[in-house]
Formats: sequence, C-alpha cells, structure tokens
Amino acid sequence: MATASEKLAQSLEMLKALQEQGHIAIHSSLLGRLHRERLLKSGFIKEVMKGWYIPARPDETAGESTAWYASFWHFCAEYLNSRFKAAWNLSPEDSVKLHAENRTVPRQLIVRSPKAKNYITHLIHDTSLLEIKAVLARKENIVIHQDGLRLFALPIALVQCSESFYRQYPADARTALAMIRDASEVLNPLLEGGHSTIAGRLAGAFRNIGRRQIADEILNTMRIAGYTVREADPFNAPSHVIISSRERSPYINRIRFMWQSMREPVIEFFPPAPGLPKDIKGYMRQVSDKFVLDAYNSLSIEGYRVSPALIERVRTGKWNPEEDEEDRNHRNAMAARGYWQAYQVVQKSIKDILKGIDAGRVADRDHSTWYREMFAPSITAGILKAQDLAGYRNGPVYIRHSMHVTPNHEAVRDVMPVFFELLSDETNPAVRSVLGHFIFVYIHPYFDGNGRIGRFLMNAMLASGGYPWTIVPMEKRTTYMAALEQASVEQNIEPFARFLAGLVKDSLTGKGPSLPK
Repeated sequence: MATASEKLAQSLEMLKALQEQGHIAIHSSLLGRLHRERLLKSGFIKEVMKGWYIPARPDETAGESTAWYASFWHFCAEYLNSRFKAAWNLSPEDSVKLHAENRTVPRQLIVRSPKAKNYITHLIHDTSLLEIKAVLARKENIVIHQDGLRLFALPIALVQCSESFYRQYPADARTALAMIRDASEVLNPLLEGGHSTIAGRLAGAFRNIGRRQIADEILNTMRIAGYTVREADPFNAPSHVIISSRERSPYINRIRFMWQSMREPVIEFFPPAPGLPKDIKGYMRQVSDKFVLDAYNSLSIEGYRVSPALIERVRTGKWNPEEDEEDRNHRNAMAARGYWQAYQVVQKSIKDILKGIDAGRVADRDHSTWYREMFAPSITAGILKAQDLAGYRNGPVYIRHSMHVTPNHEAVRDVMPVFFELLSDETNPAVRSVLGHFIFVYIHPYFDGNGRIGRFLMNAMLASGGYPWTIVPMEKRTTYMAALEQASVEQNIEPFARFLAGLVKDSLTGKGPSLPK
C-alpha cells in the first residue's frame, strides 16, 4: 500500500505534467478529487475561485499574495479563454496599459465580450474581473499580447479609451502615444468612426509629448474630411520629456516619463542640500562609523536574522569561515560578510563623488562591483554559483507581496543605461537620491540584493548633495515598503519622498535610529 509521501509524490507528478502543458489556471476537471485535496492540503496549489486553482509554494505564509500576483495575467488569460473561447478582449484602457508594458496587477480587470453577463467575478487578494457585454472588436483590431491576453490594437485602444485615462494614468498614456510612429495609424479609426472630439483629444495629447507633426496631421486630415475639430490637451500638465521618434521602447519611455513627473514632489518635500562637504575625511569617518547600524537595519529589512554582535564580528575580522563551520554555512553570516565587503567599495565610490566626479557616472561604473562584493562570500561558500554574479538577471523576478510586476529581463538591459543617464543628467541631489532608489528597485535588475543596492545607491546620491548617510530603520519597514508599493503601482511618489525626507531630516539633526539593546 502506498505511503502518504508516495501518494503526494503521485499528485505532484500530476501537477508537474499540467504545468509542463502550460497550465497556470488549473480547473478542477484537470485534477482528480484526491490529487486536488492532497495538493491543496499540502500547499502546492491555491484556490482562486470555485473550481479554479493556481500552483503555489507550501512555504508561503497564510495570506501570502506572491504566487497570485506572479500568476495573475496568465491565470486571467487561461480562465477567459476557457469561459469565452476567442470571443473576448480587455478594455481599451487596460489594453493601453499593457501595450505600455504596465503589468501591475489591477484591483479590477475589465473584460468585454458578447457572451458576458455584466457581473463581477471576485478573485483572491481583493482582485476581480468585471465582464461587460459588448460587441467584439473586429479580428484585425485585436492583438494577442504575452500571456495570451487579447488586447485592442494600440491605435484602436487610444481612440476608444476615456478622456479621464490621460489624467489618471499619464505615464501609461504618454508611453503608449510615443509608440505611435505615424498619424495614419490613428487616422484610419478616427475617420471610419467620425470621431471629431476624440481627434481633438489625440491631437492635444500628441502635442503634449512633442509630436507636433502627428498632431497637425490629425487636425488637417480631419478638417479636410469635413469634420470640425477642436484640439484639447487631455493631460493635467505639460510634458518636458523629449522622445525621439526612433525610440519606441515602452520601457525606456516609461522610465523617462516617470522621472519627469515625479521630480517636483521630491523637491517639494526634501530639505535643501547642504552641499559637498569641505571635510571629506570627516564625512567618510561618519559613514564608516554607521556600518554596524546600517547593516543591521538593511539586512533585517530583507529578512536576514542578524544581530549587532554578528555584524561586529564580521567588521572586526573575527568571522572565520575557513575554520568555523558555523560561519561557513551560516546564510546570515554570509549576508553580513557580503554587506561588509560591499560597504567598503561603496565608500570608495562616495569618495569620488565628494571629490566632484559625476554621481550618476560613478554609480553606473561601480554598482556592479557593489553587487559582486555583496554576494562573493556566498559564492566562496558554495551557497551560490559563480554564474550568479554574471550581471543583470536573465529571467523573471517577483517582489513578495507586491502588485508591481517588474520589466522582463530583456528590457532590463535596455533601461539600465537610460536610468544611469537620468541620474547623471539630474541637477537636484534630492531627486537623484529618491528616484535613484525607487527607479532602481522598480526595474529590479538583479535576482537578489535589489533593496540593499537601492539603499546604497540612495546614500551615494545623498552624498552628492552633502546629505548625511541615512538609514532606513527596520521598525519602519512596513511604512517604507508601502510607500515603495504606492510609487510602483499608483505612480504616486509623494509618500516615498515624504518618508525619505523625514529620515534625512532626522539624520541631519542626529535623531536617527539606534541599535537594539
């Protein structure tokens, strides 16, 4: 008779076969009752709605959302294909967001189908599907996006999306508009539908992002066709980002538009920069003195179980992995040692910045060294493989508890040079600090260590304005992560700017955190 472990192994084989067939949304009909109950009880699947499941990890804590957010888009596509076959597509607004590569998990995804029944299907973690009964778009006006999602083609989506969309999601709207190469792409649906009001809105939107030629062609063509068109800018504010007509990457344009739109709130809340210190040795001595406190808080934020005593052993050289097996195999000790090594090279970078070398260029030059030093002890101990230090990630990565879906790994190599270009071109050190940290973790270029590198980057940029080394306290982790989430998901940088500004003010007045007793 098979043991409980053997029975679970059989069920896992069944789950593995379904995953190899491409199933993310797993209907109960694909699993027998016994397999389903075993996998559900052991935590290898999670119920999303009655009769539908997703693969999960048994080590996830109760209420953990990571598996769901990582599976969301695949699940929705598979579920909707099962429900409506090919007779569905996402709303114009959701289509524009996905064309602009905003893959943030929405609270509610809107679906149109002639088979819809105009009701809401509630999913887990406060997400839902709203299905609206509507005539299906023509086949040539639908494109299949990644994950199998059925979207309005971009020109059709721009013509059909609401006026309020431009004010609510300006980065998405501008990113999508920048992907249009020629006025003819939107003129066909405008003329076919006689959309004179929408033509005026699109003309104003294109002019807002500096595409005057497309705006003029829309107005002139519609007027020649006999329509009265009044141009109206649907955005709340002008755009100062100059987008090359040759650059159509949504990721690159998104980063540029986000940076431009987020600058002013940062400047508003941050204290004035003290300026580069004359006493560089004194500044660097203060940075060095904060190592134990900084390491304790930064590593604790990332979930490592470290103590001031362990970090002090690392700092003083009493950590001995060659002779002490506990040190050699201790994951937390490896993290502490790596943080010490990275801290040393970050200090060298800061010295160059204090000498007047461009901060963005220093970060571009040195950030990969920070990363390598951070994980070198784990490589030496055999916990990680040497190829893990090869550079930026070569696959997807998901942030725990976050609705933000990071750019795909191909895009990382496109956007990182632009990110450092923005850092270098930025004139305000407060903006360099806040957006340097935020945009770095938004991109999430590495499989691991992004938060720690992001905080190193923040402090290097703070040094460029003479601000003191600033520590994010472990006890404020919830506020810190919530502010980052709001910036990533809602494109609202204000809470994060306020949070970091408060920490910097505390550092300036000597009210920073202290070590636990």
